[in-house]
Amino acid sequence: MKSTVLTVGTEILFGSIVNTNAAYLSQQLQLLGIDVMYHHTVGDNDRRLRDVIDLCFRDCDLIVTTGGLGPTEDDLTKETVAAALGDTLVLHQPSLDAMRARIEMNGRKMTPNNVKQAYLPSRATPFPNACGTAPGFALERDGKIIMCFPGPPHELKDMWERQALPYLAKYVDGVIYHRMVRTFGIGESALETKLLDLIDGQTDPTLATYAKPGIADVRVASKRKTLEEAKAAVEDMIGKVMDRVGDYVYSTDGEEIYDVLAKRLIRDGITLSVAESMTGGLFAGKITSTSGVSAVFDRGIVTYTNRAKIDELGVSEGTLETHDAVSPEVAKEMVEGLAKKTGSDLCLSVTGYAGPGGGTEECPVGTAFIGCSYKGRTIVHHLLPGPNDNRELNRNRALLTMASVALGMLDGKR
Repeated sequence: MKSTVLTVGTEILFGSIVNTNAAYLSQQLQLLGIDVMYHHTVGDNDRRLRDVIDLCFRDCDLIVTTGGLGPTEDDLTKETVAAALGDTLVLHQPSLDAMRARIEMNGRKMTPNNVKQAYLPSRATPFPNACGTAPGFALERDGKIIMCFPGPPHELKDMWERQALPYLAKYVDGVIYHRMVRTFGIGESALETKLLDLIDGQTDPTLATYAKPGIADVRVASKRKTLEEAKAAVEDMIGKVMDRVGDYVYSTDGEEIYDVLAKRLIRDGITLSVAESMTGGLFAGKITSTSGVSAVFDRGIVTYTNRAKIDELGVSEGTLETHDAVSPEVAKEMVEGLAKKTGSDLCLSVTGYAGPGGGTEECPVGTAFIGCSYKGRTIVHHLLPGPNDNRELNRNRALLTMASVALGMLDGKR
């Protein structure tokens, strides 16, 4: 089956929002074994939308749309899709009832234009919306299928999981299963080189590497007759991947490194405190995104100025004067002062130059020092500067390295 991902919305063309829906749908369709041939984006214009639908159906069997299902006059996806596939819109009472209940539950009153969202093509298979008001639907004619979803990403993803996957099951031959192996400390090119014999010889399972800021992933996927067969094939391949790059792997389930660390702390009952200068509290925000971490996360302290480092952590004025705030000596005193103050089992500190300004000849922009104290032992990790002076990227590298250092200490690898 060949498909097109079609996103609707003038705001996407203007660059007002980033089109994350297209990337999500492409990933999901590929995992089902459905080839994605094209991406199209069209504004809120019925004529242009109709032209794109006709164009896509020349090559493809399936079009998946997002956007244009709202209550306003420029939301025209349903009307255009119905006309393109020779159907008319009718009121779908269950959708109207669900919409009214959701709106009233939130203490609001239903407006006349909300009713517009409950109209669907008469032959459509409705997709209830558990996260919003606009239902989605699938419509077929002469072997061609259009599936229409709301634009908000959280509504799309929930509807895809609950409604689209069961609907598409009858069109998919076999079962696809995949796992994402996540690595830190190795670039995508080096990662691919270490896995090249597996990649060159792949048939099924398949391997693909992906690079994100600071990390590199390997997707391992298999398509077999049964889920059990696909899982077994993926597990076997992951074992081979681990043999080659296991020292860099922090998850084989696609988890963020912060979630891996938080779950490890929760599992083992290890308390954590952090003192942040360069990252300004971002690490505390990352680690507290995991549910249940309140059982082990004690506190995060932002000591951005020298005075804060002295007052909150007991860093010596002499150390700051002699070695500068961005130095291994200060990172060490920061983390040891934090451990003394909090009594946490695991403590982390970070100081560095995020950029684009600052830095010295000895410590250029992007340099960071990360202190880690665990069970009475303290180390300081020197994070060398990256390829540029981008503030966001440099802080992200420091955050990832903090989590990696902490996991290394817990595993006895540092």
